[in-house]
Amino acid sequence: MSKRLMDILLSLIMLAAAYPLMIILAMIVRADSPGPVIFRQRRAGYRGKPFMMLKFRTMSLSSDPYGISPAVASDERLTQSGRWLREKSLDELPQLFNVLDGTMSLVGPRPLYERQALLWDQRQRRRLEVPPGMTGWAQLCGRADLPIEDKIELDLWYVEHRSLALDVKILWQTFAKALAGDAIYERQYSRTQKREQVTT
Repeated sequence: MSKRLMDILLSLIMLAAAYPLMIILAMIVRADSPGPVIFRQRRAGYRGKPFMMLKFRTMSLSSDPYGISPAVASDERLTQSGRWLREKSLDELPQLFNVLDGTMSLVGPRPLYERQALLWDQRQRRRLEVPPGMTGWAQLCGRADLPIEDKIELDLWYVEHRSLALDVKILWQTFAKALAGDAIYERQYSRTQKREQVTT
């Protein structure tokens, strides 16, 4: 309950502060390429329940929404504005509405495709015992530099050690890393799986 109250309060504050910026970003996305401003995609949520995750659209309409995630900034599927939005992590701002409606939290394991969750064993599925987050322990500890196997282990560590104090630490350090321009393009998705399993 305390975590949910913090999510509601902070997401309302962040939405109020970021709303003018989001309007400007929406206008930039609309002017840059044809198609909807908001990208909606079905992801695995709390206890595996699917939900529609929101993002600013960063790729052209001809791109497969469940295809391979861009591995380099020069990926031709990225729009000009989309490349910049991803590099600044501003494409994630609409997920504040996901946090407000309870399908996501500010902090938790990043929401992955449902097909990815089917690959996990019983222990790894503990990742779904908490709501997915806009940021998480795995993102703080390496983000794009880590393969999915390491991210899952870090997510499980978060599930086992979660607390409001840890959430505050993750939020604060995520903000600092975003300002520093943290790497976003994955060097290696997995040690064993093909990149077709990758999430955007």
